[in-house]
Amino acid sequence: MAGGGDSFRALLRAANALLQQRRYHAALAVIKGFRNGAVYGAKIRAPHALVMTFLFKSGSLREKLKSIAQATYAHSRNLAYFVFTYKGLLAAQSRLQGKKIPFHSFLAACIGGWLVFGDNNPINSQIIMYLLSRILFGLSRLAVEKGYIPQPKQDPFPLVAALVWGTVLWLFEYHRETLQPSLQSSMTYLYEDSEVWHDLSDFLIYNKRTDSK
Repeated sequence: MAGGGDSFRALLRAANALLQQRRYHAALAVIKGFRNGAVYGAKIRAPHALVMTFLFKSGSLREKLKSIAQATYAHSRNLAYFVFTYKGLLAAQSRLQGKKIPFHSFLAACIGGWLVFGDNNPINSQIIMYLLSRILFGLSRLAVEKGYIPQPKQDPFPLVAALVWGTVLWLFEYHRETLQPSLQSSMTYLYEDSEVWHDLSDFLIYNKRTDSK
């Protein structure tokens, strides 16, 4: 028993010593990136899938739990694969050219995005739309910072908020099929289901009646 414990401690020391080796840092960073991608993807997707599934999807408890597990696995896997691919390509380019330049990040991420997120499915679609909104904000701030567009005299956020909400509700009311399915479900719950009730039970307590009254 003691021999087994000594062997484990020796193995642990060897692993820790390996992690301190600077020459292996790039390769180890790729592995840890894979780990972090998997963990972060699961943390982000699991609660979102849980809420959306129980709010808007029908079916048995088993079917709902299976749907949550599948969505969580897909998000976790894809993010892990992307981080692994991105960091691997970044390290390879840096090693080949002897230094890191900004274009390396763009090229590595483009290739990773094509390979990992190129399949047009609900999970990938949500991730890309999430990133797109933040890219637009980031590019707007960068344009101001670099002097490509003048610094606004007033905070433009109220105008942006008005245009975003005006546009999305117009699309929902008149071109609903252009919106992503989960957004359609959310807006149906908010703006259409609130038009229908029969008595106090489905006016305040429940959204929809489940009995045959």
